[in-house]
Amino acid sequence: MSSTSSLDLASLLCSRLCHDLLSPVGALTNGLELLAEETDPEMRQRCLELLEQSARISTDKLKFFRLAFGAAGGFGDMVPLDDARAVVDALAANNGRIEVNWQFSGDSLPKPAVKILLNFALMAIDALVRGGTIDIAAAMGETASELVVRASGTKVAFDPAIGHALDGTLAAHELSSRTAPAAMVRNLATSLGGAIRQIAGEDALVLGAELPLGG
Repeated sequence: MSSTSSLDLASLLCSRLCHDLLSPVGALTNGLELLAEETDPEMRQRCLELLEQSARISTDKLKFFRLAFGAAGGFGDMVPLDDARAVVDALAANNGRIEVNWQFSGDSLPKPAVKILLNFALMAIDALVRGGTIDIAAAMGETASELVVRASGTKVAFDPAIGHALDGTLAAHELSSRTAPAAMVRNLATSLGGAIRQIAGEDALVLGAELPLGG
């Protein structure tokens, strides 16, 4: 991939975050407008339920993107895997058609490994447009962290441009808010001396990374 400035990449990641938050935040606005006009008690209760749902989805997305894109303030060099699991499970639960299975050794991973793991999970969720299963495995050995995310379902829709961003063959001018997370993952893994692997098929998508410790 041709050189992309950190500012350009950060701008595209912000665009992706705004795109994903637009729907639940817009639903909050619409719900408040309906609540202000509605007088029927049953309908007001329904409005309140929709507001609660939209607020929860917005919060879940913000928590996820804080860890996946941001500096993850409040954490040290290591991030508890329970925190990573919580934000992925919440994001998948809001989809309603995706089951997530976890397998990991240890209770924490280096912050860069968690960022890559969460972005792999985001790509997997996006690819399962018809629902399916996501299997996530993570382990930290003596010399490296190893991550694997597998999405399986009917007609997995993995955008080839995301794959090109992961393997470094996407031109800088082709980068978009949709492919920016993959470019970030690629840049982060490369900076650590790590490697990214991907296998995309009609019914399954496998994303993996090996990241040397202390890289």
